[in-house]
Amino acid sequence: MKLIYKVLIRSGLVLPAVFICSGLFAQPPAGYYSSAAGLSGEQLKTALYNIINDHDVISYDGLWTAFQTTDVRTDGKVWDMYSNCNFTFVSDQCGSFSVECDCYNREHSFPQSWFGGASPMYTDLFQLYPTDGRVNSIRDNFPFGTTASPSITTGNGSKLGPCSYSGYSGTVFEPIDEYKGDFARTYFYMATRYENLIDGWYANSAEADVVLQNNSFPVYETWFLNLLGDWHTNDPVSQKEIDRNNAVYTFQQNRNPFIDNPGYVYEIWGVGAPSLLPEPSSYPTEFSAHSILLQWSDATGSTLPDGYLIRMSTEGFDAIAPPVDGQSYSGSSDFTVPYGMGEFRVKNLSADTQYYFKLYGFTGSGESINYKTDGEVPQLMQATGM
Repeated sequence: MKLIYKVLIRSGLVLPAVFICSGLFAQPPAGYYSSAAGLSGEQLKTALYNIINDHDVISYDGLWTAFQTTDVRTDGKVWDMYSNCNFTFVSDQCGSFSVECDCYNREHSFPQSWFGGASPMYTDLFQLYPTDGRVNSIRDNFPFGTTASPSITTGNGSKLGPCSYSGYSGTVFEPIDEYKGDFARTYFYMATRYENLIDGWYANSAEADVVLQNNSFPVYETWFLNLLGDWHTNDPVSQKEIDRNNAVYTFQQNRNPFIDNPGYVYEIWGVGAPSLLPEPSSYPTEFSAHSILLQWSDATGSTLPDGYLIRMSTEGFDAIAPPVDGQSYSGSSDFTVPYGMGEFRVKNLSADTQYYFKLYGFTGSGESINYKTDGEVPQLMQATGM
């Protein structure tokens, strides 16, 4: 099943000089996902893994430079999803910090302790973001989740506290709604890009164990998979993500399939189906039946008709004159139907009007046409709706 998702445009288009080149890849290169066509479930996930694995690995220091292309706001400042701070690239790099807005650092949105700090996960741009140093330390290695009673709330509304999402009650970090889908698609990427490694990560830390299963599919615990599906649905792919996906592609030569094709989430995991669009605001007007379907059983006997002439009137049965042999009829009230059809729909009629019909069989055509007019002629009265 293919799902159509709406793309929401958020403020903040990424347009540095380096990124102009990546604009050539506004969509994936032709045929990029062709090997995944027609697949679903675990097979689709593996096909995507084979497409996006073995990416070009950048250095940890190289992340600082990459962020200037992948995470830049329209005003040239750092696009930080954890804070409302106005960081300047390079000069505001951490360093030491004590309060929010002191500096920005490199956040492993998928905590490095979960994968043992190994490469290439350690510098994969698809899961690394520039974030406020203080908020990064608040998040620590806690899983993402939702909290109804936070112990800490940051400047942009991110929260730390006990999980309020069904299935887990430990401490979680909740980003703001605007970026929940971004992080969900990051985690779907991680489950796919590292399906050859991720089955053993659950044992690396207690926090990893509450999120990860001991397998490569479906990878995540049920509560967390449902959470990611909700976030993916409620915060659809934004222009920010599209631009970032294109920018990361210029560095790593791989893409996040769940940004390019959001429907893959549902096709693989069965979560994240798009929410229903709003129902129509009103009903259609002038609802009426402006056509009448006439049906009959064909005539039988030693001489079968070649067809039927249907004659129509709005004045009554007596207003319908019998046809004259040797004369053909056509127009807005005469209709010829071949033998064997058994039905005919009269269209473009007036609303709330009574119509009268008579049905004549005939043999021949043109000047030799011969109508049956004797005996009891079939007739029908029918009204159209308002």
